Amino acid sequence: MSAPAPGGVHHLAIAVRDLVATAEFYQHVLGLPVQRRWPATDGGDQDRSVWLDLGGGAFLALERTSGEAAPRDDQRPGFQMVALRIPRDARADWEARLAAAGVAVVHRTAHTIYLRDPEGNRVGLSHWPEA
Repeated sequence: MSAPAPGGVHHLAIAVRDLVATAEFYQHVLGLPVQRRWPATDGGDQDRSVWLDLGGGAFLALERTSGEAAPRDDQRPGFQMVALRIPRDARADWEARLAAAGVAVVHRTAHTIYLRDPEGNRVGLSHWPEA
């Protein structure tokens, strides 16, 4: 396959019930600067996500969730996934590599291919944001 190995951690994601308090902890106690805030998509006035800069192009994504009767893993509080960095132009090669290995893609976005490892952990192959 022509897809190069992932080039490090792209981001880590944690689902949290109290986004404000958790973001304050990572920002003020651990000293991680806010990289970007994502507004709520439901018309609410709270952010839905805060991204904190981990250096080297990696970030920690804090994702707001109620955690109540969460039907999907990405809505339950706690560790959501690790996303590994891939070049944007290698995405098609990665799709082919996963298909050849019999690994199901469980979800896709414009910037990430989502799959599960053998233990059921969520893994992303991401190419955004890039400089």
